[in-house]
This record gives sequence, C-alpha cells and structure tokens, in this order.
Amino acid sequence: MSANQAVNQERVVKVWNGGSLLALWIVLLPADAGLLVFSALNQVVWGAVCGVLVLIALMVSLKGFFTLQPNEGRVLVLFGSYKGTVRASGFHWGNPFYTNGQSQMAAQLAGLSAKKLSGFSGATDARGLGRNKISLRARTLNGDTLKVNDKRGNPIEIAAVVVWRVQDTAQAMFDVDDYENYVPTQSESALRHLASL
Repeated sequence: MSANQAVNQERVVKVWNGGSLLALWIVLLPADAGLLVFSALNQVVWGAVCGVLVLIALMVSLKGFFTLQPNEGRVLVLFGSYKGTVRASGFHWGNPFYTNGQSQMAAQLAGLSAKKLSGFSGATDARGLGRNKISLRARTLNGDTLKVNDKRGNPIEIAAVVVWRVQDTAQAMFDVDDYENYVPTQSESALRHLASL
C-alpha cells in the first residue's frame, strides 16, 4: 500500500445483550397490543397514535438482533461510517440501521469468483456470511505448483501451504477489494519472489 492511502484500524465494541432485549421486546409487544385495543374501544386518539408508533419502533428494532458463532466477527457500519467490530460470540442487539453487508447480487458475484480460486479451501458459499460478518477461523491455502526460475536461472517447481486468518476485520473489509482473493494472490507473489532469491 502506498503511504497516502488510509489504513483502517479495528475497534472492538460491545453491543447490547440480545437475550435481555428480546425479553423486553416480548413484554412490550403484548402491552402495545393492549394499548391499541384499549384505544380503539374507548376511541382515544393519542393512545392509538402512541400504540402505532411503538409498534413501528418494535418492528424496526427486530433488525438489530444478530448472532455470532465462535471465531466470527461482525463489522458495524452505520450510514457508511465504520463504528467498530463485535468479536464476542453469542446473541446480540445493535442499532437496526447498521448495514447488513453486500447486496445479494454482489454476494453472488463474489461467490462465483471464490469458486474460480484453485486450491483455496475455506471459501464462503455464494451468499457469503452476510451482515458484514467475517470468519476469524484459521484457513488453509494449498497453493498450486509454480514453475519458476531460481537465482541461477534453473527452472524449479515450487508450492506452498499457507495457514492464515483475519487479524484486523476493518482492514479486511475496507482496505482490500476482496480479502479472500487477496491472500492467494499475495501468497503466490511472495512464493515467486522467495524462489528467485
């Protein structure tokens, strides 16, 4: 990377416990339904308006629930601005307006390019993880055998097995176009350079 490019740094953030907020949601929904029924029977306009507004807020808040498996992180992006990364596994609730990741068309195109990578194990399926989730698990890249010339000009065949994982989710998400494609390309380039030495 050149010196004038911005490098993003991961910021680990904590979000609300999804279980406690789900319990609150389950309590508020029947209470709101009771308010709507009471307002309709007694023709209380302000009660009906409040009940409809609370119902809309409850429905919007449902998008904020998400789960993370062990060794998985979620990058939180709010209206194009990076807010942090959640690394703790479990059931969480965050701002419902956090971006949910790439569109379905972009995910399908990314899935097609991942299928074209030869020797790459651990590629996600055509849908990807979605919701800006990034796998933090160790992955293995079985490189193809390359025909290169050593320092003396002798032709040799060389291959490498690279074990890698995402260390910084912000850099993986924002500093390279496709980090799963970046690793095989950089590994092959480094292997060719090593063989020439």
